[in-house]
Amino acid sequence: MYRYLIALGSNVRHARFGRPEQVLGEAFHALDAAGIRVERAAPVMRSAPIGPSSRRYANSAALVVCETEPDALLHRLKTIERAFGRRPVGQRWASRVLDLDIVLWSGGCWGSPGLIVPHREFRHRDFVLTPAAAIAPAWRDPLSHLTLRQLHRRLTRPHRA
Repeated sequence: MYRYLIALGSNVRHARFGRPEQVLGEAFHALDAAGIRVERAAPVMRSAPIGPSSRRYANSAALVVCETEPDALLHRLKTIERAFGRRPVGQRWASRVLDLDIVLWSGGCWGSPGLIVPHREFRHRDFVLTPAAAIAPAWRDPLSHLTLRQLHRRLTRPHRA
């Protein structure tokens, strides 16, 4: 069994599930239904968009367990995104009903075409680190060897002028 940290995001209303916060709630159920057991789910937070989207995001994180390696898990996550109406092509950082990203996995580092774990940008994104540190504060980044709590503090501490 492998443990993963998954980042979730939504900034588009879904016709059946409702507002982005509700989409994330349904996404947790979809993960469980796909055989990806959700051990812990972070509270939903709101964040400003990156890139061209003008809609604010609802973000969360999940600590999950499953038997698959990262490539196979990515395939399952993309299947869930498509079931929620996400299309695989389009503008980077555009609005989306559901985004599921593998941030960390218990095996350390993973690299294959289309997937790098740990996620390359997670250390610089408060909307990932805030929910992640809430549910897995002691998990260490295999590259920096810092915990999620430490990474979050470094990112959010006030900077001296």
